[in-house]
Amino acid sequence: MKPAAEFSRPVALDQITERQRTIEISADAAERQALAERFGLLGLDRLEATVRLSRSGVFYRVDADWQADVTQACVVTLEPVASRLAERMIERYGPTEADETELDLDPEADTPEAIEGNSIDIGEAVAQAMSLALDPYPRKPEATVAIPEENEAKDGPFVGLSKLKRGS
Repeated sequence: MKPAAEFSRPVALDQITERQRTIEISADAAERQALAERFGLLGLDRLEATVRLSRSGVFYRVDADWQADVTQACVVTLEPVASRLAERMIERYGPTEADETELDLDPEADTPEAIEGNSIDIGEAVAQAMSLALDPYPRKPEATVAIPEENEAKDGPFVGLSKLKRGS
């Protein structure tokens, strides 16, 4: 059995119609802490979204504008780096293998996400979108990497190996 997501907000499929439905969601302190641990963040001070849901035939559309305030560790100094993220996410859910008459034959459309059970977890969808938007190499603006000068390289631990390679 799959464990429950930290920011779970399931919406039953029978509650999603062709008429667009809007839902506001926000992660509480415990959910933000759990998500921070999951995504390796130093902190997650805010995660909220306005989610619009609709259905078209066998497909369900999740369209969300979300915002998050995150703190990550600088890849150079390990000091906290705070950032504000705000993006729009659009996901389609539905049959991943369906009769061609059921699919909208748009070649630009992504393969729809599979629906597990009889609901779509919009909280988990937003959490995953946030994880994809995180900076993979957060860095404080003033952080620099020291590059050894040529003189230092001559005295380093691999000097003997380089001499062997050159045949010296």
